[in-house]
Amino acid sequence: MWRTLKTLAIAGVAAGIGGLLFAWSGLYSVAASKAHWTPVEMFFEMAMRRSVETHAASVGEPPDLNDPALVRRGAGHYEDGCAPCHGAPDTPRNPISRHMMPEPPYLPDKVAEWKPRELYWITLHGIKYAGMPAWPAQQRKDEPWAVTAFLLQLKGMSAEEYHGLAFGRTRADDHARVTELTGPTSGPMSGGLAETLRDCARCHGHDGNGDSIGAFPRIAGQSAEYLRETLQAYADGNRFSGIMQPVAAGLDDDAIRALAGHYAAQKPATATVKTADPAPELLESGRRIAASGAPDDGVAACSGCHGGTAGDTRHARDPRYPSLDGQHASYLAAQLRLWRDGARGNTALSRIMEAAVRRMTDEQIDAVAEYYSRRAPERAMVKGDDGKS
Repeated sequence: MWRTLKTLAIAGVAAGIGGLLFAWSGLYSVAASKAHWTPVEMFFEMAMRRSVETHAASVGEPPDLNDPALVRRGAGHYEDGCAPCHGAPDTPRNPISRHMMPEPPYLPDKVAEWKPRELYWITLHGIKYAGMPAWPAQQRKDEPWAVTAFLLQLKGMSAEEYHGLAFGRTRADDHARVTELTGPTSGPMSGGLAETLRDCARCHGHDGNGDSIGAFPRIAGQSAEYLRETLQAYADGNRFSGIMQPVAAGLDDDAIRALAGHYAAQKPATATVKTADPAPELLESGRRIAASGAPDDGVAACSGCHGGTAGDTRHARDPRYPSLDGQHASYLAAQLRLWRDGARGNTALSRIMEAAVRRMTDEQIDAVAEYYSRRAPERAMVKGDDGKS
């Protein structure tokens, strides 16, 4: 037995030395123009799949992956962040990605091979040495679920279905609406900025009111100052989002100002996402917290910064803060929980909000979100330079 173990140890050391010498010799080609040897490729594939399977086992309980808003949100990101390498039902992969090693798979054909938690783990953490990046905002553990929800719908999806999810409307309608808003050749959103607006409109709509299922927040009628500072915070990485940070990072100051001005000038919609009416006591709880806070729990009133109801001159909205009236309840609740968990950003305003909501319970968050979502959005009572609202 001792002789056998000694022989195996010597063989192992010899194999290790041989492997090091072979690597040092440079004979193994790392060129992306040449495939790995079949045994090497099989080894890497096995190691990758086993690693994903093992680590994905610790992923927590997913949200409702059939939620249409979650699927739509994931589709919006997939078009920009995933389709160039992995393809989509309405377009093949970028030719450059076909020459990567390993070649990114065409996901409509491959996604069924993975379980939901595995898709989530890959989206969040990426894969080393495969060109698959990690999620740009690691603090946002919630966002990769949107991509996962979309991927689960991808198999067998038609080009028309994909386009409806990723773009929200046809390209022809996009072009006609942008031309109507900006003019074909002049104005603050002309030329390249008009193209930027088309990209934003895929999710937020040209009028900033998003869609009817609450996939994206309403930004119409927010103050230009708030929108400008928000886009800049995304661009600087000070507000966390793997969806918005890459988009904002590509905008220069002129584009940020033009987009902020455009959406600030739009009229907020009055319609809300159709959900079951909450209990009256829940709405009353939300109203009390919005107006006066919950002093016994250390929760500040929302109206001090976000403004009160029309005619309430004591609580005009600070332009650095958004109007909450008519905003989707699901969006408001998600943002409050991100602040409570310290995962929304590291701006000065984020730190203020973290302190304000740190002690909020889930019930209080849901109450405030439902209350504001059912208030009719109005032109914001913003404190102006002349002291008027």
